[in-house]
Amino acid sequence: MKNVSVLAEGLGFPEGPVALPDGDVLVTELQHGRLTRVHPDGSTDVVAEVGGSANGCAIGPDGAAYVCNSGGYGFTELGPMLLPYGPHGVSEMDDYIGGRIQRVDLATGSVTDLYTECDGNPLRGPNDLVFDSSGGIWFTDHGKTRRRDGDHGGLYYCRPDGSSISEVVYPLASPNGVGLSPDGATLHVAETHTGRVWSFTVEGPGVLGESAGFGPGGGTLLAGLPGYQLLDSLAVDSEGSVVVATIISGGFSVIRTDGSVELMPLPADLYDPLPTNICFGGPDLRTAYLTSSANRRLLVCEWPTAGTPLHFLNV
Repeated sequence: MKNVSVLAEGLGFPEGPVALPDGDVLVTELQHGRLTRVHPDGSTDVVAEVGGSANGCAIGPDGAAYVCNSGGYGFTELGPMLLPYGPHGVSEMDDYIGGRIQRVDLATGSVTDLYTECDGNPLRGPNDLVFDSSGGIWFTDHGKTRRRDGDHGGLYYCRPDGSSISEVVYPLASPNGVGLSPDGATLHVAETHTGRVWSFTVEGPGVLGESAGFGPGGGTLLAGLPGYQLLDSLAVDSEGSVVVATIISGGFSVIRTDGSVELMPLPADLYDPLPTNICFGGPDLRTAYLTSSANRRLLVCEWPTAGTPLHFLNV
């Protein structure tokens, strides 16, 4: 990455960046439970108050924003940094509202809860999402951690009109980022605490192919990071490489199709132990927007490769 700079500051643990065609960037704010628009000059406007804790965001076929809401996170301050989780690693607040998939009308700010459960099982911590070419949503549920127990996560598929939702892979270990290969034939899922990225063959909308892989749901292991490195959300570039935010290391791991890994660290003066997400924008999709969440910032930089164009987002 080159020419990394701060675009906006003072955000409440930003996540879910989406580069819009007009030059603005949408971000979610977990701490404040809202969707925010960041303008090119760094000024911000609140688009909608969604409650809970808003995570991933994507634009759907109707032009609305779709949000993974993890229901509420506890936060603590450590010096100048804002860190998720409260005492003992508990990952939900006392006023936790439950996980949900939401639709936000960007023109009016109206919020609709589309899904709060699947087959009678409540969603616990929806985290990240990606639209496929048919207009369906692949999304991860990270699960939830409480003082002495917790809920597993999984991979789900739903339609944006609220008509259907299915559990595709369950359980997964703290699934977080999710993204599709440029041809849409492979789905990648990052697990936070294992530091692994799993790849699945896509056979159709909401359908994964059978694999000889021994991973969850028949997935194959694309990469597993060494040492103590945690993974957050991800994007996929035009060459098919997975670019995943890498916690502790303070950068973004580029995982190529052959499984080789290169860490792109943030500059020393902008180090953040909790980078959480990346999206691509600009006319050639070589401008990267990075959520530097512990430092409450949205960063912008030049990226060496172009991003994969997202469905239903005309950049």
